[in-house]
Amino acid sequence: MTITSLNEQDKKRLEIEFCGLKLNSPLILLSGCVGFGEEYTRIRGFSNTDVGAICLKGTTLEPRLGNSPRRVTETYMGMINAIGLQNPGSKVVVNEYLPNLDFTETRFIANLSGSTLEEYEEVTRIFDDSPIDAMEINISCPNVKEGGVAFGNDPEMSARVVAACRGATKKPLITKLSPNQTDIAENARCCIEAGTDGLAVINTLMGMAIDINLRQPIIGNNQGGLSGPAIKPVALLKVHQVYQVAKNHAIPIIGQGGVTSIDDVIEFMIAGATTVGIGTALFYEPLICPKLSNGIVDYLNKHNLDNISELIGTLELYD
Repeated sequence: MTITSLNEQDKKRLEIEFCGLKLNSPLILLSGCVGFGEEYTRIRGFSNTDVGAICLKGTTLEPRLGNSPRRVTETYMGMINAIGLQNPGSKVVVNEYLPNLDFTETRFIANLSGSTLEEYEEVTRIFDDSPIDAMEINISCPNVKEGGVAFGNDPEMSARVVAACRGATKKPLITKLSPNQTDIAENARCCIEAGTDGLAVINTLMGMAIDINLRQPIIGNNQGGLSGPAIKPVALLKVHQVYQVAKNHAIPIIGQGGVTSIDDVIEFMIAGATTVGIGTALFYEPLICPKLSNGIVDYLNKHNLDNISELIGTLELYD
């Protein structure tokens, strides 16, 4: 497909509201895939204006070195990563990284992680005193050995994390839900009642890859987060399940998990997502977002739709 620049009218058709924020596109670059917001702009032909928002790399209160290598490996139709939240700490991100971002180009969302409720709360306070547009609470990171996994798989604990963050900011909060739990809809309900403004569905699935010659895990952390096309059917179902709860409270969803094509974007929105996250696809097709935007407009034209928001939650189930 030839990537052409959209005219102003078509750009307007892609605009959407998410958590009270006006986004210029439903496409969101996911945390961990584009560094702290400036990294992706080095790619010729890409502009931050091509997307509605950028989620910054996961950030903790204090600096972290992350996991031992190997941290990333390809699998069939996907990728496993176990970075371990390597980051310079929240104060460094706020004081040294955020001043370099152009907030007129797109929205920027901080991704918050912690090992305790107190750490989540403190990181939230630090980002609250910054120009960041919103915060994503990572309660379900499968590639660390503490904190996130326990919080994200327990609805009550998830709600306690959200409540702690809610008390530290009035900025929009988006809770990232784990697929590695019994009832993701119940978890969503608890997070909504605790004060989240949006939900990100889903985080990566737990996965493993094995070196058959060494008879050892390929990933130094033994296991990690599986992303890419392999998890898309699971992600679609989870978005649909969470939407049944979220729609009753007007809570928007970032649908994510294996998005690599225009059809994927449309499917997630039909299932109930307001916006759609792009992650693993960026590693092998850096300019996928402008292509997706063109494809969305073509779909709107084909189906006589004025705006992308008309697609949200339009799935018709069989009796």
